[in-house]
Order: sequence, then structure tokens, then C-alpha cells
Amino acid sequence: MLKKAEANAPYDVIVVPGIQFENNQWDTVMKGRVYWSKFLFDKGIAQNIIYSGAAVYTPYCEAEIMAMYAEAIGIPKANIYTETKAEHSTENIFYGYKKALQLGFKKVALASDPFQTKMLRKFIRKKVSKDVAIIPFVTDTLKMLQPAMITPSIPYEKAFKEDFISIKERDSFWRRLRGTIRGNIDTTAYR
Repeated sequence: MLKKAEANAPYDVIVVPGIQFENNQWDTVMKGRVYWSKFLFDKGIAQNIIYSGAAVYTPYCEAEIMAMYAEAIGIPKANIYTETKAEHSTENIFYGYKKALQLGFKKVALASDPFQTKMLRKFIRKKVSKDVAIIPFVTDTLKMLQPAMITPSIPYEKAFKEDFISIKERDSFWRRLRGTIRGNIDTTAYR
């Protein structure tokens, strides 16, 4: 997949789905997704990045946290965007794609871990656009980068959302599962 992405590069923007921020630090999945986006940016495969995700399971906006980490590890702020409505993987790519179009980007890709990209492939083709490329991270590449990976300090308090209510309290398990599979998509967002 990486060779195909390189052959079709550059992408105007990649959409990177969020993941919850807990215990005031990023976990390995968030770190992997942010470093993968930096790798794609540094290689010239991606010209810009949209981090997507609301405050879903914790009171911290996932997209804003990831954007802070991205800037702290060297991605220029001018190339970082956030989408803050998405609460499910399907919404990450749907809203991320719509926001990309709203910003004037045309060539869009999803960049995430192999599990999530595989899970979203069919949804993207049917509900988003057949033109969205999919770039799963290459585990061996991330392992190669790992010695140089840092965990910078970020002002995570800025991403804290007052009056936050966890999705676990707002939605039943079945509604959350339906959201993960099909999304509770607001088709009027980012028009």
C-alpha cells in the first residue's frame, strides 16, 4: 500500500482518525497514527493533515490533542487542520473528507493503523468516495522510526471540554456499535 501511495503522491491532505487521550499522555496507537502522518508528510506523500475526533470517551478533543503532538514533533502548524465533530471511525473519514473538500483539497487519503483502515475500506467506497486512497501504516517502518520517537510535553489542558459527557453515558452499547459500523452521520456537516 505504501508503494501505491508513493506512486500516486502527493495527496493534498490525509485524514487521521482520533483516539481517546487518557491519563494526560498519548498511548501507542495515537503515537503510531501521529508519527505515521509525520512520516507521510516528511516523505512528501501528504502535503497537509486533518486530525479528526471530538471529545468522545474522555473530556479531551482527540483532534486537538493529536494536532498538538504533531506540531510538537515537527509538522508545521500551517499544514495541520482539525475536524472536531466525529465520534466514530466512520464519522472520522466522512467528516474529514467533507472538511477537506470545504478547505479546497481535492486529493484525499485516509492514514491510520492497518486494522482501522481495513475496517473502513468498504464504508469509504460506498458512503464517502471511491477516490479516497487508503494508506495503512507499515509496522516495520514505525519500528524503524521508534528510536527517534519522542513524547513531547503539550498543553493538553487547551483541548479540555467543559460540560463533557462520555459517549458511554450518552449512548447505549448498541447505539455506539451502530455508530462504529455505519456512523450517526450528519450529512449537512461541512457544506
